[in-house]
Amino acid sequence: MSELTSLSAVSMAEQIRRKELSPVELVEAHLSRIEQLNPKLNAFVQVDRERARRAAQLAESAVMSGQKLGPLHGVPISIKSSIEVAGLRCEAGTKLRAGYVASQDAPLVARLRAAGAIVLGVTNTPELLMAWETDNLLYGRTNNPWDVSRTPGGSSGGEVAAIASGCSAGGVGSDGGGSIRVPAHFSGICGLKPTPGRIPATGHFPVSVGPFALLGVVGPMARTVADLKVLFEVMQGPDDGDPSAAPVPVHWPAAGDLKKLRVGYFEDDGRTPVTAETRAAVRTAAQALERAGFQVEPFRPEGLEVSRQLWWKLFGVAGGMLLGPMTRGHEAELSPILREFYAWVAAEKLHTAQTLLDTWIERDVVRMQVFAQMREFPVLLCPAAAVPAFRHGERSWTIEGETVKYLDAWSYTEWFNLLGMPAAVVPVGKSAQGLPIGVQIVGLPWQEEVVLDVAAELEAERGEWQGPPI
Repeated sequence: MSELTSLSAVSMAEQIRRKELSPVELVEAHLSRIEQLNPKLNAFVQVDRERARRAAQLAESAVMSGQKLGPLHGVPISIKSSIEVAGLRCEAGTKLRAGYVASQDAPLVARLRAAGAIVLGVTNTPELLMAWETDNLLYGRTNNPWDVSRTPGGSSGGEVAAIASGCSAGGVGSDGGGSIRVPAHFSGICGLKPTPGRIPATGHFPVSVGPFALLGVVGPMARTVADLKVLFEVMQGPDDGDPSAAPVPVHWPAAGDLKKLRVGYFEDDGRTPVTAETRAAVRTAAQALERAGFQVEPFRPEGLEVSRQLWWKLFGVAGGMLLGPMTRGHEAELSPILREFYAWVAAEKLHTAQTLLDTWIERDVVRMQVFAQMREFPVLLCPAAAVPAFRHGERSWTIEGETVKYLDAWSYTEWFNLLGMPAAVVPVGKSAQGLPIGVQIVGLPWQEEVVLDVAAELEAERGEWQGPPI
């Protein structure tokens, strides 16, 4: 990775403010990196070269003329192609939206631009975001920069491949069942799934309503926790287009208060086994937080399995019912991954008004139960997934003598979508094949600042970020 494109977003912005780094030079370095690596990775579906170059020139003029600069001034970023960026494709990986171009920026994109960020382009997703890998009939498969025979994850797979490989300094993904956190874990970067409504999902497709508003969020992805913090601060804040929005002010906890929080950790959920290296990564993270001054103890809240089941009733069954009218009659145009998702949904009974109401009530009950348990341990540390990045097309894995199926491997992220809790992933370990392994740090709703500060403490103990060999 070139020296310029391996810098953190925070470092890029600082050097630009000090006139040590030219925004024009920085954007050109990233465009060159994209030209070099995108044929191998297929991370970007559209690169906005000319507009990025014009924005870089304006950013440089602002620096030289002494204008007030935003916290991301001149920093090149990317956006998942399910989020509206004016003039760019927002197709969500489906032929049914082929050629759709956004007419305006989503609020979070507008906020990023106002902070000085420069949008390089938009990145690949699985069709309608319904997979933990990234492939579709519009643009094809995205590859992992650590090993191109493996997936970078999904549904924010193009986004994570761009950031991990140095084609982008940071960006935005979305997450309804792990779609920020699983790719971050697979590709060795950081990602934050916020509380629904903390960062507005306005301008996202599928639209944030109904079960998608309960489960789904948009959030930052970057190579460092410090970058996540800046992206979060810029993007957060209510918007009328997000039904979950609430006016929650940013409040970073005092260092002394942070260390008073007890951290509960668990290596597995008692149902789905994880790889030995994943267990080791959780133990390593727990020890690191102990060295940082936290009280860390084994603790696994009850209610996780119920949460997994309820998540599927909303994301899988209700989500399939919501998307069904759009795709019905177009089965021949759907990608194999999406057809597979529909096959899983077809094996379930469709919701009636009563079953949907029951699911909603059960969700509220289990949330209250989990939150009550977390009075003692307001921060959780656990795996992000059962396995590291898998080979393209794999659907099951043998772990500790048990077969772990595709849908079960990601339950470690799904719980927290159902429960509406913020969660961040930080890379900590490596698999025997040299693939990154992240751990998940989870907090109570609206406590993104606590999650990010704990993640920063873990990152500081872990040491400097290491990029992929590509």
